[in-house]
Amino acid sequence: MERRTGREGRRGVANAEQGGPGGAVGAGAAARLGTARVVLWLVAGVLAVRQIAVVLQTPRSERLTDLETWVGPDGVLHVAGSLYDSTRFTGTPFGGLVLKPLTRAAEQALGWGWTFGTLLLVVALGLVAARALPQPVTRRTALLAAPVAVTLLMLSLPVRNTLHLGQTSIIPVLLVLAGCFAVRGERGSGVFIGVAAAFQPAVLLFVPLLWFTGRRGAAVSTGVTFAGATVLAWAVMPHDSYAYWVHHLAGVGLGGRADDLANQSLHGALLRLGLEGPLEIAVFLVLAVAVAVVGMRRAIRYARDGQLLLAVAITGCVVVAVSPTSWKHQLLWVLLAVVGRVGTKASSRYVWPVAVVLVMTLPAKMMVPNVAVLHPLRDNVVLLAALASALVVPFLSRTSEYYRHPIATVYAPKADSRVSWAPLLRRVATRPNLLLELLLIRVTYAAYQRTRLEAAGSRAVAEEHAGQILSVEKALFLDIEHWVNHAVVQVGWLRDFFDFYYTSFHFVVPLTVLGILYWRRPADYRWARTAIGFTTVLALVGFFFYPLAPPRLMPGLGIIDTIHGVQDFSQPDYGTLTEVTNQYAAMPSLHFGWSLWCGLTIAIVAPRWWMKALGLLHPTFTVAAIVATGNHWVLDAVGGAAVVGAGFALTHLLTGPRAAPGTDGDDGKTDDGAPQTATSGPRDPVHG
Repeated sequence: MERRTGREGRRGVANAEQGGPGGAVGAGAAARLGTARVVLWLVAGVLAVRQIAVVLQTPRSERLTDLETWVGPDGVLHVAGSLYDSTRFTGTPFGGLVLKPLTRAAEQALGWGWTFGTLLLVVALGLVAARALPQPVTRRTALLAAPVAVTLLMLSLPVRNTLHLGQTSIIPVLLVLAGCFAVRGERGSGVFIGVAAAFQPAVLLFVPLLWFTGRRGAAVSTGVTFAGATVLAWAVMPHDSYAYWVHHLAGVGLGGRADDLANQSLHGALLRLGLEGPLEIAVFLVLAVAVAVVGMRRAIRYARDGQLLLAVAITGCVVVAVSPTSWKHQLLWVLLAVVGRVGTKASSRYVWPVAVVLVMTLPAKMMVPNVAVLHPLRDNVVLLAALASALVVPFLSRTSEYYRHPIATVYAPKADSRVSWAPLLRRVATRPNLLLELLLIRVTYAAYQRTRLEAAGSRAVAEEHAGQILSVEKALFLDIEHWVNHAVVQVGWLRDFFDFYYTSFHFVVPLTVLGILYWRRPADYRWARTAIGFTTVLALVGFFFYPLAPPRLMPGLGIIDTIHGVQDFSQPDYGTLTEVTNQYAAMPSLHFGWSLWCGLTIAIVAPRWWMKALGLLHPTFTVAAIVATGNHWVLDAVGGAAVVGAGFALTHLLTGPRAAPGTDGDDGKTDDGAPQTATSGPRDPVHG
């Protein structure tokens, strides 16, 4: 039934593309979708080429490290003694049996063959997952689902880890999806899933999903296939099978340390929390049973609801949580949970998929700040995503009125000055989703930090640029850095004040301004947030193309570093600071740029004159602090002002002028409260 519906949906898409009601409009939309599809496939292709290049350009001793440990003197997996003597091979005996026929000749081309083969499996997985979306789907989803799925898989940490290590973890996921969505007949479906379980025994949790959703023939076939594959491996490799199933208790203890951060299972999390011994085992078994029972009940419910792909994702998340070890390359199940729909509003519909994609594509240290109290969250972020998917997240049922028709987003009236080719920057008149904003702010700032660090130039170039800046300042009679620095150092309380102001207010004030705007002036929040975003991006361009040594790092200038202490100029990196930050990211000064953004925003938005004046004091104090502490040249502040002005100008150009008072939800309403002058946009084209 699902395949027939899918064919009818695709036939409808084809008819819509060829013409029908709508005429030129339909043809234009189809052309745009076709172009988007081609672009997305090109992106997926570029990512695939990049993955191949990264793997094959890595030194031989550092790539396919797991695969290389399986290679013996007589060919692949023809090692002396048991496969599990070194505990490096984490696969099942059946996995070893499948790999053993590879000969010594195959080893010579193993890197290329394994890498290309894995990429082909990833593409196949993306195609099957796109085909498995619950029907009916919109035209845009039908056309774009496959390239988007392949792109997300290419970007995901499990796939990248699999390619780097040379693992087999893509195979079980692909076999399960193929068995559920691509193979006809329950017997054939069960064979595919049974083979997947032979590679990863925890996949047997799919048996109750099949059984309680009416596919009992597939459930029986899964069990029989798994048993047959395991018995076959035992007959051919009895010593290895005994080592795996009995000595290592079905693979427990194989691979790295179970408390390693790469093990994102409940067992690994409990060990990292300090539990060990019989107590840890007892707690793990109790939690594993509870997660399995609750998670499988949810999976069965969504499968009966017609969301089989979501049910597969939930079951896979249970597999991740209850397995004794779930290494990075085995976590691909969690990414499948992106298909679940959460939230009744179109504006909040993207929170869950964005969160899942970020968790599965970015390192945990980019997702969670490096604060001691948050380390348990950072160390187990993928496990927590799996548990949330399996147990907590309220995915919408297909019977919900909001499943296909979420509450439409409310847009402010279109500004005449906005350029017509910026449809993604239409002004939304209601408050954005807080969780989504926090996620994007955190990830954007982490990316900014990383980009800023990568933009560091050489010491010689940075000092040469500093000489140029100093020459220009002398010509303009602006070279006051030495005088201001030494004057402030002579007054203890003034030095302490500027040191505190420089180190404390840089982040506190912008975040406070954004928080107040978010709560009190949603439309102004979006306007101001966009402006500071453009400002930061433009500043990164300056860091890349003009690395600049600040006054405190110029030998012979005599500037006193009031915050970091005396620098040892005989050391190339001036100490340890260079390891954590780009000390040459001075032009433009974002310390001053962000403070000026705060001052201008407050001056524009604040209703009273004294508030405006108070807001403008912040950039005034900041420019004094950056010069007094020796961290910036005066012209750095000029550069900061330039990128702030450009940021506001780009915001005006792409989104139009700032919304008039009274159209930005000042009454504190959430997304449900539409301003009187705002207009509701069309429903989200992705979700109906």
